[in-house]
Amino acid sequence: MVSDAPHRTEQKPDTPVETSDFNAWNALRLLSIYRVTLASLFLVLGLPLSGLNIFGTNNTPLFLAVCALYLIFSAVSFLTIRGRWPDFNTQSSALTVVDIVLITLMMHASGGISSGLGMLLIVSIAGSALLMKGRTALLFASIASLLVLFEQLYSQINHASSGGSYTQAGLLGITIFATAIAGHALSLRLRASEALAARRGADLADMAQLTQYIIQRMQTGIVVLDSSERIQLANESSRKLLEMPLTTDGEMLENIAPKLTEQLHNWRRDLDKEPHIFRPSNTSADILPRFAKLGADESSGILIFLEDNSATAQQAQQLKLASLGRLTASIAHEIRNPLGAISHACQLLTESPHLDGSDKRLLQIILDHSKRVNIIVKNILQLSRRSRSQPQTFNLNNWIERFIEEFLRSVKSSSVEINSDINPADVEVRFDPTQLHQVLWNLSHNGLRYSALHYGQPKLTLRGGVTAESQVPFLDAIDLGPGIKPEDVESIFEPFFTTNSKGTGLGLYIARELCESNHARLSYIPVPSGGSCFRITFSDPRRKQVE
Repeated sequence: MVSDAPHRTEQKPDTPVETSDFNAWNALRLLSIYRVTLASLFLVLGLPLSGLNIFGTNNTPLFLAVCALYLIFSAVSFLTIRGRWPDFNTQSSALTVVDIVLITLMMHASGGISSGLGMLLIVSIAGSALLMKGRTALLFASIASLLVLFEQLYSQINHASSGGSYTQAGLLGITIFATAIAGHALSLRLRASEALAARRGADLADMAQLTQYIIQRMQTGIVVLDSSERIQLANESSRKLLEMPLTTDGEMLENIAPKLTEQLHNWRRDLDKEPHIFRPSNTSADILPRFAKLGADESSGILIFLEDNSATAQQAQQLKLASLGRLTASIAHEIRNPLGAISHACQLLTESPHLDGSDKRLLQIILDHSKRVNIIVKNILQLSRRSRSQPQTFNLNNWIERFIEEFLRSVKSSSVEINSDINPADVEVRFDPTQLHQVLWNLSHNGLRYSALHYGQPKLTLRGGVTAESQVPFLDAIDLGPGIKPEDVESIFEPFFTTNSKGTGLGLYIARELCESNHARLSYIPVPSGGSCFRITFSDPRRKQVE
């Protein structure tokens, strides 16, 4: 069985590009927070009310103005980063340039290179080298070094600074360049690692998607439970076999499939105990479960395999029918010849003028039972010579309308009433049309006969649609008869079982065999208000069955 689409809803993982972009923007956001904190700290320390004369000693108004501008710009950049506009490279470049210019002005207002504020340029250049691609960081390192030297030259011209400060400016420039080069090399290695991780992540995502696709398309039902027996995963086949609702993730298995839970508990108590076949409901297929632990400890999850036993049963049935066919063909042939002779002799005796009434009655009994045995032989021969099924996909509603017309023409009785209700009208089924005709003809004939005996009118309803649980098509034949006794329900599909003295007991048996050969199920559903309902549960027409 193959599902067209999995029902389980998976959250689509982020692509490697999306993850890389998120990490870059997140780093830029952290640098923006650093800038806001730095500008706020310098602004507070530079105010005359603080009583500290650490920064802004040469030009306090300029220092405070630059700190205020730095704070405003950093706060605005935090909003632009959050909105991701403009693009990443534009914002990163603009913020680095602003850092270089404003930190240089703050350094100048605080006494030049000796104030130590030039070390903050190293942080900005390092951040630029790690975040930006290419050799852009070297360009910013050059700008920062030139501005430091220009500030030192300007300070010497206007404030007659000592020549020794050029050495500090040179060392700071060398440190800035070294930081840019090291940051650029580290950035290349980080990006290579990130690209490798992205490729590995993409491969893992593809493998996970492929695994999920294979699991969903498996004919075998798969159910994964956690340690508390909550459903973590269920593929399409398991949902149809267990008639589970579409959303079961996180649900307790006991609430969804109590019979399967019972077998699971039995298996937990005895790991060597073989599971047995069960049916989730009266209309479900026979299911054989298999259990396996996903780990060695007690808290490990459980993997459950669910095999549709109908395929195995069908193969066994084919072998049984092949053997039965050869046997019954020879037996029926041997019975039919003497049966014909008995019937012919009985007919000749009925023409004798010397027979009294009791003798004629006995001869009539012989004739009636000869006809019944002949019908049984005919049915057995028909079963043994049954041709291979040729399933086709067709519209059920249109087929039912044609069937009703043909059936009503054959009975030639105005009292017979057959109603149909196929909803939705476009439901399609996969079945051999000739064999479905034979099955439904038998069910309709029986239903009308029992409706006439019990209800007084031969009335039958054919209702079809799609099951709510497993979303597969079905067809119900509902009559108004007395129903079937509970003790007889398990036996009605057995050969030669009948509650009618004139019946052969092969009709329902043959009907079920025809259904199973078409991957369908024929089951009996009690009707609480009275009557009988025989349901044909078809295979999913979207699935390609192994014929």
